[in-house]
Amino acid sequence: MSAVLKTIRDFMEKEGIPGRDGHALEASEKTFPDGAQWRIEIAGVERASTMAAMIDEAKKRNVMVHRAVATVGGSTYCDFQELKDMAKMAKDAGIEVVMTTGHRKAWDVGSKELSNKEGVMQAFRLRGSDSMSLHIADIMRNIEAGFRGFLVYDEGVLSILNKMRDEGVIPKECFFKWSVFAGYCSAAGAKVVEKMGVNSLNPISDVSLPILSGMRKAIDIPMDVYVIIVDEFGGMYRAYETPEIAKVASPVYFKIEPGTSEADIYKPWVTEEFHDNLIREKVKMASVIQELMAKHAPELKTSPKGAKDLVMCVTE
Repeated sequence: MSAVLKTIRDFMEKEGIPGRDGHALEASEKTFPDGAQWRIEIAGVERASTMAAMIDEAKKRNVMVHRAVATVGGSTYCDFQELKDMAKMAKDAGIEVVMTTGHRKAWDVGSKELSNKEGVMQAFRLRGSDSMSLHIADIMRNIEAGFRGFLVYDEGVLSILNKMRDEGVIPKECFFKWSVFAGYCSAAGAKVVEKMGVNSLNPISDVSLPILSGMRKAIDIPMDVYVIIVDEFGGMYRAYETPEIAKVASPVYFKIEPGTSEADIYKPWVTEEFHDNLIREKVKMASVIQELMAKHAPELKTSPKGAKDLVMCVTE
């Protein structure tokens, strides 16, 4: 190793960032508060009927769903009563919910850049204060409906939400999941957003085991790692890697999100039957993950239904 690289890597280590990715694949000593190493997160609960189908299939297959990422297509496509119904079902089933809200860059009529191949590379952040205020307004609509978890992908929005949470403008129990759309895939980046107040981090879909290991050394918050992802994000299916992922990245949510593309599967005008069938397939994949973890890594534990640190919806 050259003197220059040694200087850089030593400095990174001094800052609490691994100087190299974790090629040794050391076991993480960190866990969820209950001592568990892994949990299940299912994305794409688009409406009340989808929530009902997911809960029903989980009961049939004896699958423990700990967290759901809901309304990926946008919560403003759901009416208020539907949101309330989803919140109540999730609470009754002991499932934590992360809502995906509007307003979005792609919805902004002035956002021409995003519609071009190279413009997409300029990230998913919101444009201007108007869009930010509309986005936060939709979060507050969801809070009124009972939800407390929200997907965040804009550092500016995160800074405002954290301040609102600190000052009691939004409930203290609200929590924020850092989205894959923010594009984070390094220990240094993970450390930055953890310091900014996110409660959970979704790295990009193609992070290797050594990168996950390095990220885990730098942060304490859970990571939400794709086990299966839509084809347009790479289409990886890492079911047999789950024991190693849990070993090096604990505490970790195994995230399940199959399909052709997010644009295809999360359009709100897709039929309820489509969403119901797809969510049942996601639960089936979760059952495969549970099977493989029990067979190949029985020493690594999952949490029980409604684990105490999960933030439940607030309903009447």
